[in-house]
Amino acid sequence: MRVIAIDGPAGAGKSTVGRALAERLGLRYLDTGAMYRAVACAALRRGVDPGNADAVADMLADVDIEVGDGRVTIDGADATAEIRGRAVTQAVTPVAANPQVRAVLRARQRAWAASHGGGVIEGRDIGSVVFPDAELKLFLTASPRVRAERRVAEVGGDVEEVAAAIAHRDASDAGRHDGPMVEASGAVVVDTTGLGIDQVLAVIESLLERT
Repeated sequence: MRVIAIDGPAGAGKSTVGRALAERLGLRYLDTGAMYRAVACAALRRGVDPGNADAVADMLADVDIEVGDGRVTIDGADATAEIRGRAVTQAVTPVAANPQVRAVLRARQRAWAASHGGGVIEGRDIGSVVFPDAELKLFLTASPRVRAERRVAEVGGDVEEVAAAIAHRDASDAGRHDGPMVEASGAVVVDTTGLGIDQVLAVIESLLERT
């Protein structure tokens, strides 16, 4: 398999870069963050408390989630826009910290890669836990202000409120016991502050040429 792992915090450009890189390399693209958001969304739809780890894990065994090609479905119903809404954004933190959920979704991520011959896969623990032997491991980052502004441009909202929410999510992602957000061993840090997509892709392509 050819796996390019992209990790990093919200607003660093992972999704934009990941999709464009996958297209250039002729690989499939997987947004693992969308998988966790889909689980949170499914919990809300079913009236399950996102903070109840066992209840969410039990629900996950009975829910059909499909993530790919820019579309997300839950039990066959489209949820592409819904998973980016405020309610899901608020609910996803405890879901993403749930070890039982993480174990199931990691297995699904590995199965997805095996079925597609690899891919450009982005998230928080892809290079550190899911695919530690990836061909290239990247950790994308950007200044907190730029990250907040990018998120507002995508989904709207107040920059200060979004910045606070991102800071809270960063702390949760970095501090959780299972699969914390870290720079994976051997990962290359790419600061996307002030860089356009083509500039970031040029940096990554130069790194691939060296592997």
